[in-house]
Amino acid sequence: MTRSFDMIGDLEPVSPVVLSVPHAGRDYPPELRMALRAPLASLAALEDRYVDTVALAARRDETLLLQRRPRAWIDLNRAEHERDPLLDDGACRASSSSAKVRAGIGLVPRRTAAAGELWRCRLSAADVEARIAADHRPYHDALARLLEAARARFGCAVLLDVHSMPPIAGGRARVVIGDRFGRAAAGRFVARVEEALGREGLHHALNTPYAGGHILERHAIPQHGVHAIQLEIDRGLYLDRRLDQPGSGMAATARMLRAVIDALAEQALADGAVAPPFPIADAAE
Repeated sequence: MTRSFDMIGDLEPVSPVVLSVPHAGRDYPPELRMALRAPLASLAALEDRYVDTVALAARRDETLLLQRRPRAWIDLNRAEHERDPLLDDGACRASSSSAKVRAGIGLVPRRTAAAGELWRCRLSAADVEARIAADHRPYHDALARLLEAARARFGCAVLLDVHSMPPIAGGRARVVIGDRFGRAAAGRFVARVEEALGREGLHHALNTPYAGGHILERHAIPQHGVHAIQLEIDRGLYLDRRLDQPGSGMAATARMLRAVIDALAEQALADGAVAPPFPIADAAE
């Protein structure tokens, strides 16, 4: 079975930093297009528009996972149980307790603020379970294997989960750092990211309004040397005025992301130099 993501770099990472870009996919399958009631263009609101181009330009030798299927098909930053009862015949009613699911942006997004309801009809349980098996689970399994390999090699691993955001109305922050309020990464890693952004002259916020989602919750084990940070980058930094196509700020934004990667790698290597051996597989059990 052909996987729906690209792995760029080595299966045995040559850097302690592993990169993830889960929401930039633009490969809209025919069955998704046929099921739409909203215009296809409206799904761009769910994309981290062209942030994959930023990550590819910033990457050197880090291993990068890049999802090709769009977030409208399945959202890798939601847990498997976050299924929407108003859309998905296989959803448990208890999943509606999630604020994201109630807002219509669960495992398979149901609506957007601008376009309203997205789909002509409900999804069968089998359809959603097939997407989980083909797209969601393989991405997370690959990410877990990469982080385990990086931790085994370097004594410390850092997941940098790269996203983008619309400009924050009335706010100065151009980048939002998410560490799930300290649960996903040690403070020294966040401090290094803040220092790197400061050197680039960019204002940032911490955990507000984006603290990190399922990817950080699932893969971070900071007490055992696997740290995870979500980075939300203002699309106005690298897209054109319409926030639609790559713009003149692309190169500068890639340099900023490179500076963040370098800072995290330096801290991870320093941590790893004094870390005791630890079997990650046991920690996850």
